[in-house]
Parts: sequence; C-alpha cells; structure tokens
Amino acid sequence: MISIIIPTYNEADQIAKTISKIHVANSKHTMEIIVVDGGSTDDTISIAKSHAAIIIENGSKGRAAQMNKGATVAKYNLLYFLHADSIPPDNFTGQVLAAFNSGVKSGCFRLAFDYAHWFLKANAWFTRFDVNAIRFGDQSLFTTKEVFEKSGGFREDLLMMEDQEIIHRLKKFGKFKVLNDYVTTSARKYLDNGVFRMQRIFYRIWVMYYLGNSQEQMLSVHRRLIKKHKL
Repeated sequence: MISIIIPTYNEADQIAKTISKIHVANSKHTMEIIVVDGGSTDDTISIAKSHAAIIIENGSKGRAAQMNKGATVAKYNLLYFLHADSIPPDNFTGQVLAAFNSGVKSGCFRLAFDYAHWFLKANAWFTRFDVNAIRFGDQSLFTTKEVFEKSGGFREDLLMMEDQEIIHRLKKFGKFKVLNDYVTTSARKYLDNGVFRMQRIFYRIWVMYYLGNSQEQMLSVHRRLIKKHKL
C-alpha cells in the first residue's frame, strides 16, 4: 500500500495526464494520490479533484514544505514522491513494493525525458548510477514513512536542491537503490530555454550549491535566467 505525494503549483496543463498515467501504471496495489498544492491560481485543484486525488492546500509554494505536508497526512507506510510533470513506469507500485520486501528502505528510478534529443538521453544515462551528486527529484523518490521521519524529512529552508540533499540523510537509515526502470519527465524547461542553455544554467546552480552559495543567490540565478520558472 503506497501513498503517492505530488507537490503542485499551476499545473493545470499537466496534472490530469500525470494522475491518469499513475492509475494506468499501478499494478492493482492499494494506493492513495495526495496532491499538495502551493497556492495555484489556475485550475490545478479542481482538475486533480476530478481525477480522484486527495487535495491538501498548503497555502504557500515550496516543494519541500509541500512534500512534508503530504507525508504527515499519508495513511500508508510507503511514501512515493513524484513531480507533477513526471510519469512513473508501468507497474511502478509493484517494483517499489518488491524493493521494499527485499530490504530496500528508500530509492528512486532512472530518468528519461519525453523529448528525443541526444544530449538529454546522454544526461539521463548517468542516472543509473547510485551517486548522490546526480540524484534529482525528477527521478521520483520512495521511502518508508519510518525512515523519512527518522531522516527529518525535506529541509524546508531549501527552495532548491532539497530533493538531492535528503538522499544523504535517507541513506543513513537503510539501503538505498536505483531501480532498473525509468520515470519519464517533461523536457518543457529545456524546450522553453534551449537544451544546452538550460543545462548550463542547471550546472551553474549545481556548482553554486556544492560551493556553499546561499539559497538566495541560487534563486536569483534561476529567476533571472530561466523562462517560465515556478520557484
């Protein structure tokens, strides 16, 4: 039994597809879909409700706070965090449960993009390796509620890189595994900003994070350089 937690902010153009694909990809396991909204001004909430999702209105956006909120209301022991523009693989619930039953306490899937570009394929290829520095939220994340709570959850003071930072702490409380299947995520930022330009910006922010730059400095770069940003 799995609680699927999806943070949203103005995802009216995507959320119906994501929830529908979740239902199709589920292998008949019991699950709940929790959409934690960060104050959308479009039809995200009404669309998610019409697709039988549980709606939690967080009041303000910030993926870390939204995902933590979802975890507090989740009724099942397995938590699965998924971005609103990412689609899990077929039988993802069965794969996560099989990993859990084999002793895995947390993990993710590999990454694929919904746009066929050689550079994006090359980037996604590296996500098969269990290396913290190349672990990102687009790959989704599953963990037991016990391990999530022991780790302290997502750091709500981080508006960027929160999905990578938590991996270091989750691994302290049990085995982490990258499953041999793919979450397919939207390449919309790459299409809006240019594939190579977008990657340069992402790499710049990644370097800033590991050099110890502040969240405000990274957010400034993100807002200044990326079109249609939602942070």
